[in-house]
Amino acid sequence: MVVSGLATIAAMANVDEVEAALTNVIDPELGLDFVELGLIYGIEVDGPKVHVTYTLTTPACPIGPMVAEQIEEFVSVLDGVESVESAMIFTPPWTPELMSEDAKFALGY
Repeated sequence: MVVSGLATIAAMANVDEVEAALTNVIDPELGLDFVELGLIYGIEVDGPKVHVTYTLTTPACPIGPMVAEQIEEFVSVLDGVESVESAMIFTPPWTPELMSEDAKFALGY
């Protein structure tokens, strides 16, 4: 049996793919995704591990636990992702200026 000297390279998710997956995390009140709303503050991909830092429009927003579950749900299905961690932070505080131009238009900003 002859074995090739080439190693099989496992597919790994990248930041762009993670960001695309996060467009499925929707704010139920506003009907827009967390990426467009500027609520995703950071994405780190370290091999099979992904860490997402996000915020909410207000610290009193009741959807925090649901968001963490959705982040894990949508990112964990990406090729090469073995673990997903998320952290909710409030510094810097979210402001409407962080939204995409499309989201600003949709919400009348």
